[in-house]
Amino acid sequence: MAIITPGDLNTHVYAEIVTEITRGDDTITTRAIEAAIQEAKMYLSRFDLTQLFGTDTTEPTLEDALLKSLIKDLSCWHLFRLANASIDNNINRSFYDDAINTLKNIMNGQLMPEGWPYAPQTTTPAPDGDTISWSSQVKRSNYY
Repeated sequence: MAIITPGDLNTHVYAEIVTEITRGDDTITTRAIEAAIQEAKMYLSRFDLTQLFGTDTTEPTLEDALLKSLIKDLSCWHLFRLANASIDNNINRSFYDDAINTLKNIMNGQLMPEGWPYAPQTTTPAPDGDTISWSSQVKRSNYY
């Protein structure tokens, strides 16, 4: 299940505008949402994506208003690229850029969303043995 549905976009864009852009085809809206989710996942890979976004069969376990709003901003941008001249693309582009910058700040550790779970740490077993080896090149001697 997706973190947002096409009906959830009504907080960012009116339903009649979505219908006008997509010409009543909900698969276009669904594809825009899927693209936005994939884009956000690229930036948030250090977090537990299953808990944040869910899977095809499970709902997300964490309900976060900021994450949903960012996904909606990204989805609207992907949707508005189909729009005609009646949509101000500069405003929507600035919303998209703001969402991407927020995701980048989260990715870089400059912003820490409260309650977001980190991805589980994979534990790889240490190699057998207790020795360490290293080597280096023979020291050069240059004379002039």
